Amino acid sequence: MTASTPRPLTATYRLQLHAGFTCADAQEVLPYLRALGVSHVYLSPVLTAVPGSEHGYDVLDHTQVNPEIGGRAGLVALADAAHDLGLGVVVDVVPNHMALVAPLWRNLPVWEVLRDGPTAARAAWFDVDWDHLGGRFGLPVLGEDLDAVLARGEITLDTGRDDEGPAAGQPVARYFEHVLPLAPGTERLAHEHPEGPGSPAAVRAVLDAQRWLLASWLDAADVLNYRRFFEVDGLIGVRVEQPDVFADTHELLLDLHRRGVVDGFRIDHPDGLADPTAYLQMLSDAVQEGTPVWVEKILEGDERLPEVWACAGTTGYDANAALSAALVDPTTTDVVSATWARTGGEPDLHVEVERCKRLAATELLRPEVARLMRRAVQALPRHDEDRLREALVELLVSVHVYRAYVRPGAAPTEADEAMVRPLLDGQERARAARPELRAEIDALADVLADPQGCATDPAAATDLCVRFQQTTGPVMAKGIEDTAFYRWHRLVALNEVGADPAVGLDPAHGVATLHAWARHQAEHWPVGMTTLSTHDTKRSEDVRARILAVSGDGEAWEAISRRTLEAAGRHGVDGETAHLVWQTLVGAGRVDTERLDAYLTKAVREAKVRSTWTEPDEDYEERVLALAREMLGGGDVSEAIASAVRDNAPTIRTLTLAQKILQLTLPGVPDTYQGSGVVDLSLVDPDNRRPVDYDERIQRLERLDATGWTGDLSDEVLWVTSRVLRLRSWLPHAYGPGADYVPVDAGEHVLGFLRGGVAATLTIRAPRALGAAGGLGGQRIPLPPDLWVDALTGAEHPVREDADGPLAADVFDHGPVALLVRAADLREGGR
Repeated sequence: MTASTPRPLTATYRLQLHAGFTCADAQEVLPYLRALGVSHVYLSPVLTAVPGSEHGYDVLDHTQVNPEIGGRAGLVALADAAHDLGLGVVVDVVPNHMALVAPLWRNLPVWEVLRDGPTAARAAWFDVDWDHLGGRFGLPVLGEDLDAVLARGEITLDTGRDDEGPAAGQPVARYFEHVLPLAPGTERLAHEHPEGPGSPAAVRAVLDAQRWLLASWLDAADVLNYRRFFEVDGLIGVRVEQPDVFADTHELLLDLHRRGVVDGFRIDHPDGLADPTAYLQMLSDAVQEGTPVWVEKILEGDERLPEVWACAGTTGYDANAALSAALVDPTTTDVVSATWARTGGEPDLHVEVERCKRLAATELLRPEVARLMRRAVQALPRHDEDRLREALVELLVSVHVYRAYVRPGAAPTEADEAMVRPLLDGQERARAARPELRAEIDALADVLADPQGCATDPAAATDLCVRFQQTTGPVMAKGIEDTAFYRWHRLVALNEVGADPAVGLDPAHGVATLHAWARHQAEHWPVGMTTLSTHDTKRSEDVRARILAVSGDGEAWEAISRRTLEAAGRHGVDGETAHLVWQTLVGAGRVDTERLDAYLTKAVREAKVRSTWTEPDEDYEERVLALAREMLGGGDVSEAIASAVRDNAPTIRTLTLAQKILQLTLPGVPDTYQGSGVVDLSLVDPDNRRPVDYDERIQRLERLDATGWTGDLSDEVLWVTSRVLRLRSWLPHAYGPGADYVPVDAGEHVLGFLRGGVAATLTIRAPRALGAAGGLGGQRIPLPPDLWVDALTGAEHPVREDADGPLAADVFDHGPVALLVRAADLREGGR
């Protein structure tokens, strides 16, 4: 088992495992990944999940590898095959939550807690506010109030004879698909009831004796008393900060690691944990030294990853945001902004973000905020409750990053000030927004910053501090990514996790921001991931490149928008949504109507303006879909889009290849999302989880290896991907930890950098504007004297001692990107 030593970490390739793509299927594509040049295969969560899950983040059982993907034997076989090829194995870990899904016996720890309440052996696993509802577990799953449901006989009691797992042969209550355990002995209450065991009153007597409480879904804000993952009722928070819970939920994964099956980990949503710092330290202490552990940490603005975290770095959203902003054409940003203004959309993104975060705090996350209020009232009893609630919401909205990292009871460190700073900054913004609530805002902020200094109720203050920090992340995510980004469509290519689309359109940022990010990455997190596409991106990298390319053609951008708004008026669709529709068609190309309908329906509902998931306006949704179908089927808008894509094909090519080669050579470990080694025009999930045709990719790579850089854009993407990934494994002194990063200053239309002094990545920037400016002219690339060879084409570029470097026009003679490597290093590395 796993006899071979995996290769040094140079690049990862993400695979989504599920019943339709198992460990055995993954094993079949390993030779392709090896040939591509990656060092590690990076797997989605492998533990037992909800049957039919396509992603694995809805974990049901920490003691088993998901049988749907092949079970433990399948995972071990995959790891053995990977190691035999010299590939390592990275696994996604979900420490924050488990699935709460009907029938509930599928989750044994939850089943036990529902049966036995707070005294259950594993009650400490789950983040439940037992003080609320008098020690009962709130389940707002009824279609109406309990009395109405009982009157219709929709809740029944039986012995569980037809059930599986822990429910088999046990007394249970049923409500449609919901099966709930009865506390031992309470079933007799029905038989003892004077109205008979099946009467509504008898059933009610049994229900009243349970450790769970049924209620209407309309009462969820008052009844839900467990921490959720965001606003998903079917995902319950796990208290992994408890050492025994950590041990129980990580035993299998750590055993697989100790046995050499798993070589690294990716941690999902660490900001949901009570103490991410302590969790990462526990994990670091449990794994072998040098094991890479990446964190799905979303950084906002100039926020930096906490230096005290025991991890390799982030999963790369920050790299993606910096890259996309650097590729915006600065000459047309005014046109893009003016076009958005004509749609009637909110001009200021930050106003829209505040509006949407407030919606998240007051509506979507009401149960979580209600729990915070219960603790706030206990910690600050002298303050008016209504004013305290308003101040609490203001603070939640005013924290502009995912969370602060106050650690109640932990010894202060030098890093504490930076980790508490988001809370203090939020306090200042909240004061400015609501000066009349200053006393309440300051009181709350004092408790949150130093909960143990609360003289009234330190325990309540500590819980408030921890839960507040666990709630600011969901307010950010639901307010920005899952709402504002579906409303604010000025340039949707920039609407990605961790990005600020308003800043991305500011010409003063862009390239300078990318270089600053890269320098920090090289110095502090040299093996942090970089990425362009993930299972969470709103659009694939290639969709974004197409949109960015057309945005550089101001005339075409205006023409498409004008014609779309005219068509939208005929269909009764608002201008903001129409602006999303046409950009989607530019990016996704000739997408089939089934995929387009699914995407636009999701987009309209996520915006929460004209339709929502809980109250869909199907009439409006159909008008949006009709508009999109008209735009696909021909006519003025369709012609304008087709013309813009055709006319800007060279720019699309440039940006597609530029972002790829930049990502693959920036400081860090580049990740390739499944299928994206060629042009992949995918939209948001579930569209980006469609089956990948690996046979086609295998054949394409074999052909390229035989014939060289020829063919279509997919050929070029795959050529660049494979050449660069292979080169990374040859030149650790250029791309590994310790390799420096130096920007190459070759004018406004060349973006590049030198790695380790031996490999220069160079790309054309703003190619349409470059053409209008007359081309590169006599611009030279300032490189040290030596013989430089383009690793993509083999072209040689000698630089003499008295020369200023090769002409940019010569460097880009074969294409819009180049990778110049010192000839001696290229020869030595390729041996």
